[in-house]
Amino acid sequence: MTELAEPVSVEEQRRHSLGTEAARNLATTTKTVPQMRAITPRWLLRTLPWVDLAAGTYRVNRRLTYTVGDGRLTFVGEGERIRVIPAELRELAPLRELPDDEPLAALAGAFEQREYAAGEVLAAEGDRADELFLIAHGKIDKRATSKYGDASVLGTLTDGDHFGAAELMRGGEWEFTGAAVTRCVALVLTREAFERQLSASPGLRAHIDAVRDSTAPPANKYGEAPIDLASGHAGEPDIPSTFVDYELAPREYELSVAQTVLRVHTRVADLYREPMDQLEQQLRLTVQALRERQEHELVNNREFGLLHNADLGQRIQTRTGPPTPEDLDELLSRRRKTRFFFAHPRAVAAFGMECTRRGLYPEGVEVDGARVRAWRGVPMLPCDKIPINPDGTTSILAMRVGEESNGVVGLRQTGLPDECEPGLNVRFMGIGENAIARYLVSAYFSVAVLVPSALGVLENVELGRSA
Repeated sequence: MTELAEPVSVEEQRRHSLGTEAARNLATTTKTVPQMRAITPRWLLRTLPWVDLAAGTYRVNRRLTYTVGDGRLTFVGEGERIRVIPAELRELAPLRELPDDEPLAALAGAFEQREYAAGEVLAAEGDRADELFLIAHGKIDKRATSKYGDASVLGTLTDGDHFGAAELMRGGEWEFTGAAVTRCVALVLTREAFERQLSASPGLRAHIDAVRDSTAPPANKYGEAPIDLASGHAGEPDIPSTFVDYELAPREYELSVAQTVLRVHTRVADLYREPMDQLEQQLRLTVQALRERQEHELVNNREFGLLHNADLGQRIQTRTGPPTPEDLDELLSRRRKTRFFFAHPRAVAAFGMECTRRGLYPEGVEVDGARVRAWRGVPMLPCDKIPINPDGTTSILAMRVGEESNGVVGLRQTGLPDECEPGLNVRFMGIGENAIARYLVSAYFSVAVLVPSALGVLENVELGRSA
């Protein structure tokens, strides 16, 4: 029985030339290489100066710095009640060297929880300073009256910050006014409660008395051991002698790794190599994915990532929520030679809207042939690896880069076996009994902050809200 041919439509019967569907049977299509939506500009990888490590470890030697215990505190919630973790009280400078944990537990229980509405004053300039405030949630402005009577904002405090420790230990008056910008929850230790704890714990009283009687070691404004010098003298005075003290345990950075095993069937690699090599395209996209993961780790890794390694003194808060020109000016003022801002694309857009609201239209600058937004001549580069938190906030990074500037540097090792890109190699792992070839693809990297002022973070940047 013969097979019937498919019926031909009346329109095809009337065709006077060869149709495109039939013509494609004799033609070679023009194809693109495989595309990938996850590829981003990766400005951080492109702009970081990279240091080649010979032994896989990078040691950052610094001058000796005296730690003052000005870190942030951690709180836990039990329903509506919030309490501070007792051991976290060592982040307060006067309690940093307290050896016993028992007084800390009693002291943590002496704090009372208070709530403040937006605009309410926690501490007023000139009043007696007899309370210690731990900020569990919210935002507080530190305001002071200038020499000429104008109001000025000294800084902004937020979750985990504190103020009043030194005043509570030594007495005195508030040198600023602490006012709530948003609704705030604070844990407060009054002088009376503090004195009761001192009476109940001889060890705590002895420690506090020693702190009150002690003097801080001499240091420059950065906390470093000083270098004694003489200048402006005449005649033959005794010239001071000095030496430069170093940290005894400098930080060492070991290269991290991102890896995957690429599997390619030998039949595919052998038979389907034209017009594009299948193995080459598989490797190309795998390398792109590894580079994306590398940039993510440079930003978010808890051991060496930039967001987690910024010095606490270089973390500042937005004044009103959205990223404003005033906030970026404050971020710029914390370091010399700021080379780049890095922000999530939505944060870049939010900053642009704040500039537009103020009638400001800053000129862009050119970086690697691309025109990008800038502020004060400093490029603001988009980086989607900077996370947006569930509450709609994010962070903006500002950094100085390069070893010669004591800045931020990327770390990698070149000259690896089977290297296909700097710091990345592809090693053949053999062919299994199922005829699948395996390739180990590895990228080795890290990032180092040479001095604390090289990296700054603007935190709690709110998106989608106008100031």
